[in-house]
Amino acid sequence: MNLAADLLCLLVCLTAVTCDRVYVHPFNLFSFNKSTCEELESLVQEGKKTFVPISIESQTTPAYEGDLNNKDKLEAPSLSGWGRQKLSYLKDFVYILGARFYSKLREVRRGQNVLLSPTSLYGSLVSFYMGASNQTAADLQGLLGIVPPSGDPDCTSRVDGHKVLSSLRMIESLIESRDEELLFSKMLCLFSAPGVPLSQLFVQDLLPSVDALYARAVDFTNPGEAAKQINAFVEAKSEGQSKCLLTDIDPSTNLLFVVDVRLAVNVKQATRLKEPQEFWVDSNTKALVPMLSVTGTFKYKTDASGIFSVVEVPISKTVLLAVLQPINGSDLESTHSLLSLFFSLFCREIKLTLPELRIEGSSDLQELLADMELPALLGKGADLSKISDANLTVGKVINKAFFKLASGGTDQPEDPAAQKEDSVFLEVTLNKPFLLAVFEEKSRAMLFLGRVTNPLHGV
Repeated sequence: MNLAADLLCLLVCLTAVTCDRVYVHPFNLFSFNKSTCEELESLVQEGKKTFVPISIESQTTPAYEGDLNNKDKLEAPSLSGWGRQKLSYLKDFVYILGARFYSKLREVRRGQNVLLSPTSLYGSLVSFYMGASNQTAADLQGLLGIVPPSGDPDCTSRVDGHKVLSSLRMIESLIESRDEELLFSKMLCLFSAPGVPLSQLFVQDLLPSVDALYARAVDFTNPGEAAKQINAFVEAKSEGQSKCLLTDIDPSTNLLFVVDVRLAVNVKQATRLKEPQEFWVDSNTKALVPMLSVTGTFKYKTDASGIFSVVEVPISKTVLLAVLQPINGSDLESTHSLLSLFFSLFCREIKLTLPELRIEGSSDLQELLADMELPALLGKGADLSKISDANLTVGKVINKAFFKLASGGTDQPEDPAAQKEDSVFLEVTLNKPFLLAVFEEKSRAMLFLGRVTNPLHGV
């Protein structure tokens, strides 16, 4: 069974689950209505207002940046009935595109750790959709999967990117809303060539999608120096957490896009084993890694052939971790066709032992699009006139993802007799490469998707 077939089966199941409510075509939840289309005409002139970012070397905070990061002006989205329905559909679009991107990354990075954020990558594409016009906008909308039921070419056949970004941000707001055990952050940086103007409206429209947004000018004609400056800037703004972002830049670039999303969770119910445990990187190589143990009633399943097992564990009040591992020496490389197992699990009493994790990944959306045979989508011929009236050449579109999992409890007790009786629990030990997926608990939107081949090579 291939990935496309698995995803089709998954969507059929998901549709069946939600068939007890009035059906609304997904497109109608995110599209422009006629009155909004009329209002758009009045925004044409506002969309022409531009600003030129200050130099990345400047030590001052520009006035436009201060306004952009004034969160008091924003309204928090509510999780109404319509809001829930939007998330129900949107999570499927995010998952399908995220699985496609993961499939490409795993082919390129065989034997390595892989981590990406499907919600972040999807949001990056929505951002460029909001800055695109004409055929480029239509092509991006098609890739996002939110297509109209009819082929009418007027305004109402277009997706309202504000609605999509608002729903994506709602997912992230749900993560932080009632959870003290985790830290979540999302930062966006726009780097343009000196003198290249950016649309005020475009940049303001991106504000609700991130915690912090920066727009600075960089001289790309000296690629080595530009990479050094951008790396230092991002590291400083992330308070030292995000390092070595870039190694090379195309000197013809005049716009570079960077998103950095980070999630760190301390699992209260997990204990840290006193001694490092063996983790088999491959059949001939093992490493000693710090391990966590957590016991409870968790969701679990094996595939029909008994080759792979999946366990889903609540790691905080708002976040779920699902892990998929081969059972009898099966090849992890073939598990991409079994990602749908993450969505159909049953409860069991389980004692799960898994590595502490500190894993990050960086992906260039331009490279992923090229691997999907869509290199021109954001290429030199792309119509991005809503971002700038200059002729843009988009360089790298970096999406950096970081996930940390640690114990928020105590170390393993000295006396084994002091531990809870484990005889009734199914013991599952992640001591060889596995897949992981991190979900927001209410919407089940996929925040992270990755592969762990060596927990010690996380960063």
